[in-house]
Amino acid sequence: MEATKNVRVKICCMSSVEEARMAIDHGAAAIGLVSDMPSGPGVISEKLIAEIAAAVPPAVGSFLLTCRQDVEGIIDQQRRLKVNTIQICDRLESGTHVDLRDALPGVSLVQVIHVNGPESVDEALAVSSFVDALLLDSGNQALSIKELGGTGRTHDWRLSRQIREAADVPIFLAGGLNGLNVAEAISAVAPFGVDVCSGVRTNGRLDEAKLDRFFMAVSAR
Repeated sequence: MEATKNVRVKICCMSSVEEARMAIDHGAAAIGLVSDMPSGPGVISEKLIAEIAAAVPPAVGSFLLTCRQDVEGIIDQQRRLKVNTIQICDRLESGTHVDLRDALPGVSLVQVIHVNGPESVDEALAVSSFVDALLLDSGNQALSIKELGGTGRTHDWRLSRQIREAADVPIFLAGGLNGLNVAEAISAVAPFGVDVCSGVRTNGRLDEAKLDRFFMAVSAR
């Protein structure tokens, strides 16, 4: 896909309605709401996810991060929580993206690809035609306790660039981004959007000064 001039920003790991409003006021095009995960930061209750999602303006993406690998479970989650976007953080094992699309019309589907080597390029391209976007992250599904996001690590942006150039859907870039490296990351990959969690937080809380630096770096590159 061709490079995008105006890079969207997704702020992940929302912990309250107030954090979501702060992120959106700074210009976030999307916010991330983390449901149960095997590891990583930002997990909140489904009750709080629903509360935050209900407070998000319609034009802003409310991304539900799910580790579920069964389509029926993901469908049930979305219907309970009323998010407008599903971020699938692992590989589906039961059901397909087409099943999700049929069951949840109007809900965007974003598949996470954990970029660990050249095989990740093939994985991304195989699934790209079935989703609305890909999100390239730095997790590791092969560990005994899976890492499905929030690692604070960057990955090989050259591979992410290959995926962006070959895929026909928008690409979000995640993994270890912050106000100091996001401009370099955008230059290297030219993604549709960038996704950040720990890079704009201090002691787990959203940091307004770090948010300012992050958005300035994105817009000034």
